[in-house]
Formats: sequence, structure tokens, C-alpha cells
Amino acid sequence: MSGVVIVGAGQAAAQAALSLRDGGYQAPVTLVGEESEQPYQRPPLSKAYMLGKADEAALRVRQPDLYAAQDIRVVTGERVEAIDRASRRVSLACGGELAYDHLILATGARNRALPVRGADLDGVFMLRTLEDARRLRARLTTARRAVVVGAGFIGLEFAAVAAKSGCAVEVIEAAERVMARAVSPFMSVFFAQAHRDMGVVFHFAEGVLAITGADGEAAEVHTTSGRRVAADLVVVGIGVIPNVELAEAAGLATGNGICTDADLLTSDPSISAIGDCASSPSPFADGPVRIESVQNATDQARAVARRLCGRPAPYGAVPWFWSDQGAHKLQIAGLGRPDDETLVLGDPSTGRFSVCRFHRGRLACVESVNRAADHMAMRKLLQSGGTPSMEVVATPGFDLKAFVAALPTAA
Repeated sequence: MSGVVIVGAGQAAAQAALSLRDGGYQAPVTLVGEESEQPYQRPPLSKAYMLGKADEAALRVRQPDLYAAQDIRVVTGERVEAIDRASRRVSLACGGELAYDHLILATGARNRALPVRGADLDGVFMLRTLEDARRLRARLTTARRAVVVGAGFIGLEFAAVAAKSGCAVEVIEAAERVMARAVSPFMSVFFAQAHRDMGVVFHFAEGVLAITGADGEAAEVHTTSGRRVAADLVVVGIGVIPNVELAEAAGLATGNGICTDADLLTSDPSISAIGDCASSPSPFADGPVRIESVQNATDQARAVARRLCGRPAPYGAVPWFWSDQGAHKLQIAGLGRPDDETLVLGDPSTGRFSVCRFHRGRLACVESVNRAADHMAMRKLLQSGGTPSMEVVATPGFDLKAFVAALPTAA
């Protein structure tokens, strides 16, 4: 048998390989990744690793010798250039080929580039890979003025780290609020103020026109309003683009990612797609959705492994996310929508509260700050398939954890 070939060597890819072996899969398993690193976790790069609280060994999904012990071949520093679906083979940049019985595309995503003059100056960084993080962490030791372009999770996590490191930090964001695509307006207001309390300055509804400097070094960021912001360090975090080119060239269906069905199969039944590159149906969304999270990557990997080991089931894991920003841990369970109605549990002035988001009158998502019990309760609630109405949650004294504990399905 040719076995399974996994394109990518990130968290989703590593989990798929390990879960195949855990499920009793006996045929060959090969991971092929473009980076020279063994599979590692990306979320700590902008937090614990940047702060020096986690070393590179702690980032590994598993230690390298485990893959050998599980008879998993990990090929690093190599790119898959083409898929021959008819012969079930992939071509490598080195000139070699790998045959497969089943192919798993875990190609991930790449940072969206800032298309302006000066984006290639020394001192301008993106943060996606371990090598990015190494370079950025080294630069942070000498930087005094940092500009962050983009107020999403990565941008704000880095802003908090830079402020703690003694940098003067300014954030330029095209939207009207922080984390606009990910959280409710109430939560945006809370986190914007939390960052201001750390000394961070925000410029909303602004874009970047150019980055200028001298001797190849970034020195100023020019904005669309005419502002000129001094910087010896610029971090760009304006979103990601799913890596679908390999799939497109092979004739697979793509949209906002590689399209899959509920079983995570692409338009070719011999090829699955998982993680940041995959657009898949979800019982928690109104249509196909591409979710960028560790939870989604690992749960989709496990689901595909179960199917290949003879235990198929539609993918329906509860989506959840987290972000550490200074003293605040944001945890989200479920998927919010722009038109959600909201209720707040707890007292935001204490730094411990949750925002409950309602879709068509039913609780669909809970955003929690330093309130892990609400987060875990909502995950259980969503898994149970039934959620309370807005009227129930609005009852004085409502406690989400107690509500879930009282449900027959909570046990």
C-alpha cells in the first residue's frame, strides 16, 4: 500500500499522522512540509515564546523521536509542487514523487502582505513562522517604538508583549474597532481600553500608505489620514490567505479555502483537506466556514484519521478560540455573527465577565474574559445541541455553569 501522504507539517498535519497511528492505521504515513522545522505550535509564537516564557523545544507538537517511533516519516524543507490525481502521486520540488492511497491537504495559510512602498525595509515583520518569531524577538530587545498594522488577535497579542517590553506602541487599524471580525462591539471596547491602559495608542479607520526610512531601515509609517508615525519596528498582521494554489492546480473545488463536504473530503474522494486551508460545513454556522484555530485543526485531523481507520462520522466539533493579551485571557466558544444580540454576565470593571451572543433568539456564542468556567460551560452546552433563549439568560442571577450542570446531558 502507498498509504497516506499529508501535505503540510503544522499542527493539523502532525495530529492527523499521530491519530492515524493511534487508530491502528498500519500503512505508510508521510508528512511533507516546506519549513525546515519539525511540526510546532504557532499560537505561542506571539505570546509565550515572544515573552521568553517558552523555548523552542516547548513549541513542538511532539518531540521528533516520537514520529520515528510511530513509523511516521517527516520530510522537512520540501515543497509539493503538483498533484496527479489520476495516478495518485504528488511531485516534489526536489524532483521526487510520492504515491498515495489517500492525500490529506493541510497546507495552512500565509500572511496577507502589506502592498505598500517600504514593506520590504529592515524592521518590518510578519509573524507566522518560527523563523519570523526568532527574528522578531531578537529585534524587540532593541526596539523603542513599535507600530502594529492590524488590530486582530496576532496584532494585539504582539502589542501587549511589546508594551510589556518597554516599547511605545501604536496600532493602525482599517476598521472602526479592534478584533472587529472576531468579537462583539462590547468586547472590542473592553480590549481597546485594556490596551490603552498598557500605553498602546490606536488609530482606527486608517490604512497605511507607505513605510519610509534611511539606509534600508524602517523609521516612519505614513497613514491614509496624513499621519506620520515614528517606528523602529513594524509588525504587520492584516489577516491570512488560505494556501489553495496546489488544490486549484489539481482541479479541486476552492472558495474561501479548499472546499470539503461534512466528512472533510474534497471534490476528489481520495483527498481530504483540514485546518486553516479548509472550508467546510459546520452545524454552528449558516454555511461553509473556514476556521483558523488550533481546536479546528486538531479536531479535523482526528476526524479524518477516524474515517481512514474505518470509523467515519460527519465533522461537527464545537469551535473555540483563545487569545492572551496582557493580563486578560479571552476565550470564545461558538461562532458569532455581525447581527447578534448580546447580554453581559458578570462585571466588566473587575476584568472577569462574559458576553453572550444570541442568533435568532438562541445563545450561539460566549466570549469570556478571565472567566474560564463560562467558557467550558458553553462548550458543553453547544456539544449538547440545546442552548437557552435570551429571555432565560436575562433572568436575574443567571449562572451559565449552574445552568449547564443542571442539564441531563451535562453528565
